[in-house]
Amino acid sequence: MDLFKEKISGIEISTNDNSKRIINIKIKEESLDKLIFPFHKFDITALEYKPFTRFTLAKSLDELFSNKLGKLIHSVLTDRNTGCLLIIPEVVNKKFNDVFLVKLATGLAHLIGIPNFDHMSSKYYARFFVKHEDQSDSYLRKAYTNMDLHTDGTYVKQKTDWILMTKIEEKNVKGGESVFLHLDDWEHCKELSNDPVGQQNFVWSSPKSKNVDYKIEHPVFSKDSEGRPQISYIDQFPEPQSMEQGNFLQKLSDALEESKNKITTALPPGSTVFANNYFWLHGRKSFTENKNLSRELLRIRGSFFVN
Repeated sequence: MDLFKEKISGIEISTNDNSKRIINIKIKEESLDKLIFPFHKFDITALEYKPFTRFTLAKSLDELFSNKLGKLIHSVLTDRNTGCLLIIPEVVNKKFNDVFLVKLATGLAHLIGIPNFDHMSSKYYARFFVKHEDQSDSYLRKAYTNMDLHTDGTYVKQKTDWILMTKIEEKNVKGGESVFLHLDDWEHCKELSNDPVGQQNFVWSSPKSKNVDYKIEHPVFSKDSEGRPQISYIDQFPEPQSMEQGNFLQKLSDALEESKNKITTALPPGSTVFANNYFWLHGRKSFTENKNLSRELLRIRGSFFVN
């Protein structure tokens, strides 16, 4: 699909200013208005309890855009040269509020695949806050610490092809910018993806808050069907079983964080990042301390439909 020849009424498609690999989709206000009625058909409880309603929502969303939106999203996410979308509603206000954003994220996700069960929330999605005070057991909610580059789903059995993240709301925020890195832009990709240690099975676990009561094993690096490197990694959850594994993880962490090709950007409330989870890494810069700091996020991760 030629992204810029394909005209879809109601949205604007462009290349992101920070990277040609990130494709912007702006949903125009008149299109958002047209979604209010079909979105109103199901409340959040129905979407959580009746999985088929999520597909009804996705169908309404795709039909509004001439049944081309799902194909566009799938095309971008599976294209190694891009693999990341930034979807921004033209306006976010009381009419297009947090409930609307949950439904929009639900529709977007179900256009291209099946969300994983999120053990942290016991739903197909998770909503969580980052605030000034934090007593959690992972970096996810620690506002004043960088969340280093990582992929999602490293510690669960489900396949995690893609990750969708929506910024629902934020108040009194300074800092906390999003950070991204495409695997092919990383200076040390060839060196470390070909290191035999990176292809060993590592043990992966998770803290209590994740509600996952098992450990799994998989390598940090694998290959796709065309022999290109893929990564499944987060710094907090591996349990190195040898000196060489521990030293490899340190080298990997340093090389990722020192990359000069990281993309750092501030995303507006209401925006959604939709990325391939095997060749895009994401993270977050620390916030400037503020007792009234609050950011609410939504996460959905899952696998592509199998044709």
